[in-house]
Amino acid sequence: MNLIRKYKSIIMMLGLISIVTGYFFLANNSISLAPVLLVLGYCILVPISLL
Repeated sequence: MNLIRKYKSIIMMLGLISIVTGYFFLANNSISLAPVLLVLGYCILVPISLL
């Protein structure tokens, strides 16, 4: 059970890093990479880590 929690926290951290990086690229006017990172973080990684 602890092993599953370890992977969930790693996935959550990857999701948060993806979101922060996406906003960083968005602030630097990257209109191609920023949305991909934000969708990856908000729609894929964070929900998976909450299951």
